[in-house]
Amino acid sequence: MDLHLAGRVVLVTGGSDGLGAALVRTLAAEGARVAFCGRDEARLLAVAEQAAQGPGEVLPIVADVRDPDALARFVDAAADRWHAVHGLVNNAGASSAGPFETQDDDVWQADLDLKLYAAVRACRLVLPHLRRAGGGAIVNSLSVTARAPGAASMPTSVTRAAGLALTKALSKEFGADGVRVNAILVGLVRSGQWERVAAGQGVPVDELYARMGTASGIPLGRFGHAEEFADLVAFLVSDRAAYLTGTAINLDGGMSPVA
Repeated sequence: MDLHLAGRVVLVTGGSDGLGAALVRTLAAEGARVAFCGRDEARLLAVAEQAAQGPGEVLPIVADVRDPDALARFVDAAADRWHAVHGLVNNAGASSAGPFETQDDDVWQADLDLKLYAAVRACRLVLPHLRRAGGGAIVNSLSVTARAPGAASMPTSVTRAAGLALTKALSKEFGADGVRVNAILVGLVRSGQWERVAAGQGVPVDELYARMGTASGIPLGRFGHAEEFADLVAFLVSDRAAYLTGTAINLDGGMSPVA
């Protein structure tokens, strides 16, 4: 299926690793112009080299999304280069969950800064560009815990629930401008964070995936793949999803009890 993304400008935060890196490669393969940011220049350049094999264009930018000025420079760099923005994917984030009584104010504030405030600011910066382009799409990468929080899931579950509310509210406020806003609620999907968990446990990452895929009760019996995330996001930012807004799609192999 042709997603008609050739020449479309899409911004991706958290694009230097895991799910974000897979998305950059997929969008570039579809012919999109992709600006993506992260804090690690070496990783950004590695992803850019991989994505350059596709017909699209890529623009890696070193930026910490928690810094409002850095985030503004990231958006400006993409708009200055391609004179338009058609899509934004808020993907920056890291796992932050534990027993409630062990999480102090600093942990909560850090999670809010990275996952919620950065997304709010990115949307605020991009919306004028989307309006000028006659519409566009925003996709917020969240977690299934936004709908079905478990014990010891904070602050992530609370922050992600706020991201879901942001998605719904923006979709209603900016639908008349042709701006669609959707979310993906990610379950257990292969990513860099799980590779780091495996390394910390001293086990091969495939062993960790197999063990957790069986033990976690996922009906499909396995972890998801980063490319499956990327395919879904690419569809949502494309005109093929022109009648989808305000929705949150579980990417979890059927694990979540809430659809």
